[in-house]
Amino acid sequence: MGRLDNKVAIITGSAQGMGAAHAKLFVEQGAKVVLTDLNEEKGNAFAAELGENAIFVKQNVASEEDWATVVAKAEEAFGPVNVLVNNAGITMAKNMLDVTVEEYRRIVEINQVSVFLGMKTVAASMAKAGGGSIVNISSLNGLVAGAIGYTDTKFAVRGMTKAAAINLAPMGIRVNSVHPGVIATPMVVQEDTKAAVEAFSKMIPLKRVAQPEEVSNMVLFLASDESSYSTGSEFIIDGGMSAQ
Repeated sequence: MGRLDNKVAIITGSAQGMGAAHAKLFVEQGAKVVLTDLNEEKGNAFAAELGENAIFVKQNVASEEDWATVVAKAEEAFGPVNVLVNNAGITMAKNMLDVTVEEYRRIVEINQVSVFLGMKTVAASMAKAGGGSIVNISSLNGLVAGAIGYTDTKFAVRGMTKAAAINLAPMGIRVNSVHPGVIATPMVVQEDTKAAVEAFSKMIPLKRVAQPEEVSNMVLFLASDESSYSTGSEFIIDGGMSAQ
C-alpha cells in the first residue's frame, strides 16, 4: 500500500528539479499525478517515464485560464483533485535599486499570484473529492531576509497559506507551507558554485545542505492523510539556519 493510494495530485513546475522529485515520489506512493510546466518537451518526456499514472499539461501558472484547464484535464484523466503542490517559482538576485517594475511584477505574478490562483481554482474539485491538501512551497526566505522580490513573494506565500487554511477548512481542505533552505539540486552543486556552497554549508548547524529527497518526504507527509490535523502551518527544512 502506498501513502498516496487513490489520490489525484497536481504539481506545478514539475518537469525538472525539485518538482520532478516530488512527482516521482508521489507516483511511487500510489498517486495519479498531473505534471505542469512551461517546458513541454521535458514535461512530456518525464510523464512518459513515470508511466500511466502521470500526465503532462503545459501551464503558465500566472494564467487563470491555464489553471482552469489544468484542473479540468486532471478531472478528465483521473477524477477530482485531492492534492495540489504549488511548486513553480523563479528567483531574482538583484539589489532593490537595480530591479525594474516589470521585473518585480513578473516575480510577483509567478511566485505569488500563481499560488492564489491555484488554491482558488482547485478548491471546488477538492470539495468534490471530500477534501484535500494544498502544499505551498515557500523558502527559508519566507522566514528571513534574502533578495528583494524573492523574499517578498515567499513571505507572501507563507501568509496566504495561513489565510487560505482558515477559508478552506470548512471544506475539509488543509493548507500548509514548506520552507526549504539550501538544497543539493544540479543548479546548486554545479562546478562553478560547488566551492561557494561547500563554504556556506559550514554555517549551517547540521553542517550540510539538504538532499532533494528530504524535501520531497516532507511534501509527501503533508499531502498524505498522516498530516490530517496540520493546517495553516509552516514546515521548515533548513538544517537549523532559521534557529540561529
